[in-house]
Amino acid sequence: MSESKVSCALQVNGETHELRVPADATLLDVLREKLDLCGTKRGCNHGVCGACNVLVDDNPVRSCLMLAIEAEGRAVVTVEGASESRTGSDVQRALIEAGAIQCGFCTPGFVIALTALFAHEPHPTGDAIRTALSGNLCRCSGYVKIVEAAERLAAIGR
Repeated sequence: MSESKVSCALQVNGETHELRVPADATLLDVLREKLDLCGTKRGCNHGVCGACNVLVDDNPVRSCLMLAIEAEGRAVVTVEGASESRTGSDVQRALIEAGAIQCGFCTPGFVIALTALFAHEPHPTGDAIRTALSGNLCRCSGYVKIVEAAERLAAIGR
């Protein structure tokens, strides 16, 4: 029995990719296995940890829960694409400067969540920052330095 494949045109990081993928392939699977964009991590695979966050039409989405074909016609940005934007690189720099990165596995999900937050609100409050990060799990950091990095970035208006 062969698996059913569908044609899918995905716009990822500003580039269009014409693909044939299994009908049940998640966006995470396609990003990692077909497009070699491995910055997006497979953590829990149940939509709980946030490691697989990507931006879809500028909103954070769990790529492990979204079928690739659902992303057709929508703008997908991975952590690789976010790092090429001013907001994403500012977020990454702030996390590094605050010492907020330990093992780094969760970092792409935090970068995506903060990139979305700062794109919509350059001066978020501490509560807004914590709310934006609430769907991301980190086993190493205790979150304090991650929140501090975001608060410093908010204070300088990024």
